[in-house]
Amino acid sequence: MADPFGYLKYKRKDNPYRPVDERIRDWKELQTPLEVGQRQEQAARCMNCGIPFCHSGNFFGGKRAVSGCPNDNLIPEWNDLIYRGEFKKAWERLSRTNPLPEMTGRVCPAPCEKSCTEALNGEGVAIHDNERFIIDYAFEKDWVKGTGMPASKRTGYKVAIVGSGPAGLSAAWRLNQLGHSVTVYERSDRLGGLLMYGIPNMKLDKSVVQRRIKVMQEVGICFEINCEIGKTIEAATLRQQFDRVILCTGASVPRDLEIPGRQLSGIRFAVDYLTETTKHVLAYGNEQTNNFLAGKHVVVIGGGDTGNDCIASVIRQGCASVKQLEINPESPLKRNADNPWPEYPMTSRVGYGQEEAGMYQTEKLNYYQTSTTAFLGSEQGQLVGIQTVKVDEHFQTIKGSEAVLRADVVLLAMGFVGPENQLLNQFGVTEVFDDYSTNDEKIYLAGDARRGPSLVIWAIREGRKAAEVCDVSLRSFVSQK
Repeated sequence: MADPFGYLKYKRKDNPYRPVDERIRDWKELQTPLEVGQRQEQAARCMNCGIPFCHSGNFFGGKRAVSGCPNDNLIPEWNDLIYRGEFKKAWERLSRTNPLPEMTGRVCPAPCEKSCTEALNGEGVAIHDNERFIIDYAFEKDWVKGTGMPASKRTGYKVAIVGSGPAGLSAAWRLNQLGHSVTVYERSDRLGGLLMYGIPNMKLDKSVVQRRIKVMQEVGICFEINCEIGKTIEAATLRQQFDRVILCTGASVPRDLEIPGRQLSGIRFAVDYLTETTKHVLAYGNEQTNNFLAGKHVVVIGGGDTGNDCIASVIRQGCASVKQLEINPESPLKRNADNPWPEYPMTSRVGYGQEEAGMYQTEKLNYYQTSTTAFLGSEQGQLVGIQTVKVDEHFQTIKGSEAVLRADVVLLAMGFVGPENQLLNQFGVTEVFDDYSTNDEKIYLAGDARRGPSLVIWAIREGRKAAEVCDVSLRSFVSQK
């Protein structure tokens, strides 16, 4: 297994981030990949540990987080192949389980690394960056298309997929491999769902998403954009024209904050703001930023990854200041006793946007255990500030802690509550089962639309698994004819 002493010979080295003062001046990707030889050294750090916790996803903490890769990626095997310079074999092994490794190799928080055996007393293997290396190298060598072609002749069955996010693309790729004819329906003007409009360009360059769409078209997958179920095409039409339908629309309903002043101008959902920002980058390029928020004081409500993405984006748009509010306490610097390895460490981390804010402004960025109680506005209906209060560990108000923060723009980045029920209603879905099937034998559900808001890697797994269940049902139908 690679070099059994590699973890002792080589220190961990991640793909370096570009300097802050450089990267906040454009929308280009944050990291610069290591050279091939350095990447092989990093793969050599994968030890012959006997029990690779990295490639088996296990829940803990009341199912709040997962340890290891929930997609069952064969990580030690392709690490070994990278080390040996057998890059095509590494790609073939990776592509067995992950249809979209260029996405996870850029945006996944890498629970696999946190459960790595070397992480017990070290820093863990740089699995995330190794994965990105494999797929980018595979695209460079034109190996990807071959793995997406049908393994045998077409089955003659047609499957519609509603939604082109990670679950939808994963399901489409797998179904096409299995020989079915696939059409993906997307209501937006571009394909990719969350990958296109929910993640900013510097974190996932949109050329990477478009590169995947292009190869999917080349292997025979069809796409329809600007096509909304119930408006452009009826659910009944899809049921009639296709043998199976998989709904992969995500958990697209954002969590709102219904407090006094919510109607004021200047309060936006983070997903809408990020979509608008990406559209501007796509229209004008990623070479330079703009001053859309010049002179504006921005408050981001929500402490997760989306909030971090918002911080980085408003900085690139020239905001006067940015603050981030989080109702939870600040996480500890080290693991607590009830959060041992190989669980994902619930520790404090500085996101790339937070790092940028630390160098961009002198004002305080993070406000922990802080709840917003009202939005304050001018006579003209424009937001001018927010009223806040501190809360204790039980989220109870602490008397005398009220404060007012200046705010011209508020971005609500508090996550999502679930899928749009009107779509499920149109297809008559009343029950969803563990195997991705529903009360209607023709309709399946996968991704965040089924499991709720989660990681991109979970959506990829769900799409792949739903495709395989769908395939079994179609082939059993063939055997009964």
